[in-house]
Amino acid sequence: MATKKLFIKTYGCQMNVYDSARMADVLAPLGYGPTDDPAEADMVLLNTCHIREKAAEKVFSELGRLRRIRAAREARGEGRTVLGVAGCVAQAEGAEILARAPFVDLVLGPQAYHRLPEMVARLARAGEAQLDTDFPADPKFDHLPAPGVRGPAAFLSVQEGCDKFCTFCVVPYTRGAEYSRPVTDILAEARALVAAGTVEITLLGQTVNAYHGEGPDGSPWGLGRLIRALAEIDGLDRIRYTTSHPRDVDDDLIAAHAEVPALMPFLHLPVQAGSDRILKAMNRGHDAAAYRRIVERLRAARPDLALSSDFIVGFPGETEADFADTLALVDEIGFIQAYSFKYSVRPGTPAAGLPGQVAEDVKAERLARLQALLNAQQVAFNRACVGLEMDVLLDRTGKKPGQLVGRSPFMQPVHVSAPAEMLGTVRRVVIDAGQPNSLAGRLVACPGGAPQGPQRVPA
Repeated sequence: MATKKLFIKTYGCQMNVYDSARMADVLAPLGYGPTDDPAEADMVLLNTCHIREKAAEKVFSELGRLRRIRAAREARGEGRTVLGVAGCVAQAEGAEILARAPFVDLVLGPQAYHRLPEMVARLARAGEAQLDTDFPADPKFDHLPAPGVRGPAAFLSVQEGCDKFCTFCVVPYTRGAEYSRPVTDILAEARALVAAGTVEITLLGQTVNAYHGEGPDGSPWGLGRLIRALAEIDGLDRIRYTTSHPRDVDDDLIAAHAEVPALMPFLHLPVQAGSDRILKAMNRGHDAAAYRRIVERLRAARPDLALSSDFIVGFPGETEADFADTLALVDEIGFIQAYSFKYSVRPGTPAAGLPGQVAEDVKAERLARLQALLNAQQVAFNRACVGLEMDVLLDRTGKKPGQLVGRSPFMQPVHVSAPAEMLGTVRRVVIDAGQPNSLAGRLVACPGGAPQGPQRVPA
């Protein structure tokens, strides 16, 4: 039974969400159980992201707030809270965190969290702050316990790190080189999740479709083959993967979208820009035409496939003509969701020293135009879903009595009136309303069997 309280604040991507859950797993044997209130926590960890501008400053601001919370807790005689910084800001800043915030107890990078129990023990023994940003000789996954309780939808990390070295990105420096977990380890973790009630798994990686893990026979498996093996697990109804890179979309993965019913018809495929000149400056390794061809092949394999993407506006040297190319690509392809940002300088990356840095007001104006187009596409797609029947994973309670909220195959939130005992199950729903950010529907009779794709209800 847990005797101490653990609060983890997670910033950034789904990989960090997975890492936070695994940090909770490694601390559970030490008696730590979760809390949603940092004021009652015996340990607080900030699991950080270094992708966006001023990421470190936001962490230091949060640490100042937590320091005051800790002081108030100590004044009440409730013990001393251990404060820790994990993740990519910890990896990038390292000792600078302890220099600027000497009240912090633990600083550890994303490759070191399996050593948290050892760091906590050393902290208790020596009473001195612990720093660990070393890349381990052995993969951290080899030292993690079985996953704890997750819920109907869970993340499963299969690949980590990146060898692409996009000129704007810090990931290769904070997460390290590409590493793929062995197939047997992934299947074992997936089976454990399904046995605990998970019905949907999202495979995670910085470049997840670069997956090349060792198969049971010693040969390398690609992501498509791994997805096929996961789909054979009884009780695993839905499979997703993120984040993918256009350079790693291979024939077998495209075929999996056509052949594996459990693989959801929704793909996050970042393009970043529609201008070939900017894509080259970003070192993306593909041009706009190559991206269009990949999308065409994916949609030929799975006609109902919907896409989301990432976009950076105002990259150094971007002209109005370059930005127009991005708008043209968005208009042609169509995205149902997107993450779009103004370019921000990341110290130590090649793009930080490029000439032609774009003025902030120009970035803001271009971002507003791009987001207006992307938002219009999202609204149009949601409205086009009205009248469709689709399988929805009911994974949480709604704000209204008798309401559950689920995930559509396309990752839209779906509000449904349904009994509480349906929580954690996949149900057939007909969509009655499409809002800008969500759908609403009602349960329909479902004969069961294999997952069904979205279908238009006859008029």
